[in-house]
Amino acid sequence: MINKKATRQYTALICLFSLMGALLLGCGASDNQTANRNTAAPAAGSAASTQTLETAPTRAYTDYKGHTVNIPMAPGRIAYFGENYGDLLVLGVQAVGTSTSMIEGKVYEKQVQNVSDLGFPIDLEKSLALQPDLIITSNTDEKQYTALTKIAPTIMFDTFAPINERLLLLGDIVNKKKAAEDWLAQYKIKEAEMWTKLHENGVKAGETASVFTYYPGDRLFVMGRTGLSQILYEKNGLKPTAPIQKALDEDKGFVQISQEVIGQYAGDRIFILSTPSSEARQSTEQLMKSKLWLQLPAVKQGHVYIQDIGKTESDASTREWLLKELPKLIK
Repeated sequence: MINKKATRQYTALICLFSLMGALLLGCGASDNQTANRNTAAPAAGSAASTQTLETAPTRAYTDYKGHTVNIPMAPGRIAYFGENYGDLLVLGVQAVGTSTSMIEGKVYEKQVQNVSDLGFPIDLEKSLALQPDLIITSNTDEKQYTALTKIAPTIMFDTFAPINERLLLLGDIVNKKKAAEDWLAQYKIKEAEMWTKLHENGVKAGETASVFTYYPGDRLFVMGRTGLSQILYEKNGLKPTAPIQKALDEDKGFVQISQEVIGQYAGDRIFILSTPSSEARQSTEQLMKSKLWLQLPAVKQGHVYIQDIGKTESDASTREWLLKELPKLIK
């Protein structure tokens, strides 16, 4: 399991870097009585429906935090609060509402259509006005969860679980399980082809990699179980260095380190996540001019790669994009 506290902190980094102003969103899962009192609005893109939650087919679902709630068998109006909205897109699903600040700057931003902004923090009145028949949230705050359950059946969802687990669960929830299975099968093939190509072009088996980024305040982080690292450390991919492996074993999303120990974490290939923060960029520039940095083997060999932090998340849509971009980046 991923360290939720560390992962949520990492999300805060991404959101600040991307000028999103978003950390984590909503909460929820509804009890049966609350769910049955809510009326489902017509499904997006379909003829108006007169069904309510009392008559629409439902089933019991238990989320990863242990809340059991009756959810629609085929939800049509989903409010989605959390990271990795790109997962919904590969399943052919658009939410009726989300915190759009968490979509800005993402590789899939233009694919998001007709989705209302529910703000951050979550605007409960706007959420209620959309009449969702299901709310999916990454926030584990029980107080907010309770508030959301008064609007619609709500599920707490681990948006940072490994994609093989996460997408299947999401597909099950939104009645797109077959689409999730098909996407994962195709992605696995394409991913293997990408790594084969990279190995043919000079990436050696067993090479290590590190992902670093700066946070305002001159704070340096090495990434663990979040974002680009999830993609790099897949089967047939690059390997973590020993200290990063330790962080992974401890389910840490990231680890803050000092410049003095960067050599202990640096791999054969180094990825730097760039940010819109001028302060963070300045810290990065200073690091890359330092003697410690210039002495790293990866730096001497020209194996340093810079990418926008907003384009290195682990959602399915971004992963599809990275299948083409990583070979361009790693030359």
